[in-house]
Amino acid sequence: MTTLKAGDNAPDFSGPNEKNETISLSDFQGKKLVLYFYPKDMTPGCTTQSCNLRDNYDMLLKQGYQVLGVSADAPARHQKFIDKYDLPFSLLADEDHTVLNAYGVWGPKKFMGKEYDGIHRTTFVIDENGIIEEVIGKVKTKDHTAQILG
Repeated sequence: MTTLKAGDNAPDFSGPNEKNETISLSDFQGKKLVLYFYPKDMTPGCTTQSCNLRDNYDMLLKQGYQVLGVSADAPARHQKFIDKYDLPFSLLADEDHTVLNAYGVWGPKKFMGKEYDGIHRTTFVIDENGIIEEVIGKVKTKDHTAQILG
């Protein structure tokens, strides 16, 4: 797993969103980006985290942030997640783990004594020039926006 830190260039990426439109890091050039990686659509923690960002979306926009979620779910599943919870931002489908690996968030995890590979819930705050400002590794799903805005 790669370990990115504040001051590093954000790895470039390109992939399909919930509408199968290609989204790239370059689409956010000149804007601040909250790039959040989460394990799976429709699960309790991921829903709580995404809804916290949804509920505070206007505040994030006022601070100049765009929001993009990333998981290994397919575009159609992302669309169902967006529709069910009225999410106002796009979700990137990274089924082949290219973006997950580039950001170092795919790797070994433990749950109930079992080891498996999965997505480590991590958020990258990226500045207007594509530089990582902050890496949030211990995400508080119920209060994530407060972590981002510090």
